[in-house]
Amino acid sequence: MGLSKTIWTNPTEFLKTQQPDNPVLFFAPSAAQAAARRFIDGFPGLVTYAVKSNPGEAMVENLAAAGIRGYDCASPFEIDLIRRLAPDAAIHYNNPVRARHEIAHAVARGVKSYSVDSKSELQKLIEMVPASGTEISVRFKLPVAGAAYNFGAKFGATVDLAVELLKRVAAAGYIPSITFHPGTQCTDPHAWEAYIREAANITKAAGVRIARLNVGGGFPSHRMAAIVPQIEDTFTLIDRVATEAFGADRPELVCEPGRALCGDAYALAARVKALRDDTHVFLNDGVYGSLTELPMIGVIDRIEVLSPQGQKRLGDELPRIIFGPTCDSVDRLPGDIPLPGDLAEGDYVIWQGMGSYSTVTNTRFNGFGDVQIATVLTLKL
Repeated sequence: MGLSKTIWTNPTEFLKTQQPDNPVLFFAPSAAQAAARRFIDGFPGLVTYAVKSNPGEAMVENLAAAGIRGYDCASPFEIDLIRRLAPDAAIHYNNPVRARHEIAHAVARGVKSYSVDSKSELQKLIEMVPASGTEISVRFKLPVAGAAYNFGAKFGATVDLAVELLKRVAAAGYIPSITFHPGTQCTDPHAWEAYIREAANITKAAGVRIARLNVGGGFPSHRMAAIVPQIEDTFTLIDRVATEAFGADRPELVCEPGRALCGDAYALAARVKALRDDTHVFLNDGVYGSLTELPMIGVIDRIEVLSPQGQKRLGDELPRIIFGPTCDSVDRLPGDIPLPGDLAEGDYVIWQGMGSYSTVTNTRFNGFGDVQIATVLTLKL
């Protein structure tokens, strides 16, 4: 999966000229940098990028060029990637569960910020990470509301345990902080309110003044045409509620968006391999490739179809069952997806908003998944 050296005007120009038979992901650096500036200008604190959502070097380099100075890393690989591409950036190792060799790797790379959600994992950090100048953020969880899926099913301490952990972090000489994650693709700004107010209650119960409050990721990308994320409303609410909840003890704020920074920087073009009896659409990409997330958190309906000559298909939409290319019945997109009635074999189905959890989840199962990345000035067709 390589990035093209040629910069194309838009996906239409590339598809008409190249007629690719394999899937293509189109990357628009201008969209990545615009998303970064939106967060830097609007969020009332430090913006860090959740590298796992798209660890492509071009993505990281463009976010760094736009001014992103912090990165949320979940593995030694990601730590090394950021140390190479943005050597002066702050790295937050916020995967709450780490093997001892992974902790040692982070310490050797100068990582000074970690998260924790259990007593056993905190003990590892205390044994292996020097306390001087090092931040440990206690991650807690609440019942989920308004998110596509529940991050608290895997990570996050209960409120009572968070109080205990925060006390121990402070007593061990680390810089005490708190973090949470409201859940992915969280379109309800008020999901953050309950978390922020509970974070303030945890600090009071622990008798600890925290240095920073990391309000996590969860900021949505634009997946549905009829729902345009109002991220600025979330910024405003976070700012207001943090002041109300903490008062004079308000900590510095941190966020760690992933999909909201990279999602709208990519579009995917998948070619129609077959239109079986005018009912089932078979594409050259599917849930084992760039479309892995769709069965988990729902389809993206920002779809257009181009003929091989670059003309938009404008026929009345018909609900279609869409399968990927593999010889596996699981390789199907959820539900029926409306596509133009004049869809034909050889057409290109283009999804917008495909920058997150696409480049990094391609499995190459059945020998498919040879995806090219092409750079474009704009993603508009």
